[in-house]
Amino acid sequence: MISVLMRSHNDILYIRQTVEALLSQETAEIVEIISCDDHSTDGTAEYLAGVKEIRRIAPPEGKYVPGKTLNYMIREAKGEYIIFNNGDAIPLHREYLKNLVAPLKDMGVNCVFGNQVARKEAFAVVRKDYERAFGDGSLSCKWHKFFSLVSSGFRKEELLQHPFDESFQYSEDSQWVNRREVKIVYVADAVVEHSHNYTLPEVKKRFFNEGVADRQMGKAVPGLLRTWKSVFAETLRDWIYLLKNGAVREIFYAPRYRYTQKMSYYRGTKQ
Repeated sequence: MISVLMRSHNDILYIRQTVEALLSQETAEIVEIISCDDHSTDGTAEYLAGVKEIRRIAPPEGKYVPGKTLNYMIREAKGEYIIFNNGDAIPLHREYLKNLVAPLKDMGVNCVFGNQVARKEAFAVVRKDYERAFGDGSLSCKWHKFFSLVSSGFRKEELLQHPFDESFQYSEDSQWVNRREVKIVYVADAVVEHSHNYTLPEVKKRFFNEGVADRQMGKAVPGLLRTWKSVFAETLRDWIYLLKNGAVREIFYAPRYRYTQKMSYYRGTKQ
């Protein structure tokens, strides 16, 4: 049995497509979908309440803490396999779940994560990042323990033995794969549509907090000189990508985006 655990918060633009895609999956396994909505105010909760095939559970009391919600949902799940699929991550084909679960039948595999393609309306710099991080996986496989919980899978037994750390407000997925030796499998043929066009203040907040989390988990963090080099190197890659893809309107936006991203992360590591 597969338990699909779906977190959501104000995802009304995508939640219907996500749910319909999950309900149309072709797999030999029995599938249950468990929804835990974090107090949405845009109609997401009302939509979910009207889908009889979904089992809804109320979020834990108090402030939202990712690990706390994840562990709570895991305990509620009945399936042998746990699939995390965010409410705004839309599966793009009917064999998504089957493909994502398949590697987990090898007991030597600890977790899997799926392919993410950026939305059509995504900024070009965002689309470039998704293509580098996902795609055929040839680049990100060289990065240290790259992983994304947005579209991912585990065996329930392992998650009960090794729950998510509830002291982390960000990067709870990175902390899970980095705290011990695990085998991660990237499943390129399990594809969801997912991306965010964050404003610069939102970019600042997200990457600052990722820096805080990486420092908290004891990761090696870059110094100021390396951070500046990263800003210049990534901006150069952005410009090449923008010119190749006819997105010159972002030529002046790209350096602002990269500076905000990289420097915010650096400042977070100093907290």
